Amino acid sequence: MNHALTQLQPYPFEKLRALLGSVTPAADKRAIALSIGEPKHESPAFVAKALADNLDKLAVYPSTLGLPALRQAIGHWCERRFGVPAGWLDADRHVLPVNGTREALFAFTQAVVNRADDGLVISPNPFYQIYEGAALLAGATPHYLPCLDSNGFNPDFDAVPAEVWQRCQILFLCSPGNPTGALVPMDTLKQLIALADEHDFVIAADECYSELYFDEENPPPGLLSACAELGRSDFARCVVFHSLSKRSNLPGLRSGFVAGDAQIIKPFLLYRTYHGCAMPVQTQLASIAAWQDEAHVRANRDQYRAKYDAVLEILQPVMDVQRPDGSFYLWAKVPGNDAEFCRDLFESQHVTVVPGSYLSREVDGVNPGAGRVRMALVAPLAECIEAAQRIRAFLLDK
Repeated sequence: MNHALTQLQPYPFEKLRALLGSVTPAADKRAIALSIGEPKHESPAFVAKALADNLDKLAVYPSTLGLPALRQAIGHWCERRFGVPAGWLDADRHVLPVNGTREALFAFTQAVVNRADDGLVISPNPFYQIYEGAALLAGATPHYLPCLDSNGFNPDFDAVPAEVWQRCQILFLCSPGNPTGALVPMDTLKQLIALADEHDFVIAADECYSELYFDEENPPPGLLSACAELGRSDFARCVVFHSLSKRSNLPGLRSGFVAGDAQIIKPFLLYRTYHGCAMPVQTQLASIAAWQDEAHVRANRDQYRAKYDAVLEILQPVMDVQRPDGSFYLWAKVPGNDAEFCRDLFESQHVTVVPGSYLSREVDGVNPGAGRVRMALVAPLAECIEAAQRIRAFLLDK
């Protein structure tokens, strides 16, 4: 067996199951889960129809590169959404369909890391667990940058020593962040591009929550936006990851894309031809329909706005919790030990949330997720309101 497997830590939800398995929740309360970030809004009917209308494509082997029409639809969406000038994103060179960002982030790390160089894979802390596991299994060393309230829940990139940047092979960004919901500002993105040029590392921007924001007039920038403002038409050292899971409530479709530097996409495509992960043709055709429509995405944001408004009105008087820049999470400060808080809340109120310390790593004696919990506002509005009321009652009883 690959000895690197022994370095992998239990997934946060395995730890959560073990934590909650020792208690019995209140029998008079139905379960409400605010733990797993699985969208529960209705999937677009027109996407389901496109999938059903093309089930005859089950008899067709898909290509790893994907249909030209899908890559073109993705390229046009990037132009509209991130202000990329028309023609910069060549659908044949800069865009690659993938089976969701989780699969792509893992595979990308295996393709990019050079095992011989004792390299680092840098990520925010707390973080999406794939960053760490992918780094370890690629033979790299994870390096964690704390995301603290004092810096707007973004890493303090100015505090990173030059010798760390010099060893860096991949810098993972997540904007809006999981679990903090913090956005990486445009000026910071430009600063990181300059550092990538100076130290020759790849920026891998996980932007799967990019379409969950609050101000319809001011969509948040992404790494492609920074490239556009810098006139960086080759997208050198810049790669973005997007998905239909959160944007379109299609987590089961397993559809997303990678876009950016053609000099990175080309060898990544070679890797993927051996990896055996081509997206089914019927899924590609359904994905085209999703990327070409924004009405359902705006309606999706409306539902999350309503949930944030209602839940924060209930919780803010009794706990330290703020509206994030984006995503569908709340990153709330809790009294005492965060794991004990989650266990006692589950036992008393039958509401499941995730300990922040399970989503982070302790570095130099500090776990930046300690004392916080992540709440995913994915349940229907009425359930989110009921959960918030139960959490409020639990806090007032403590």
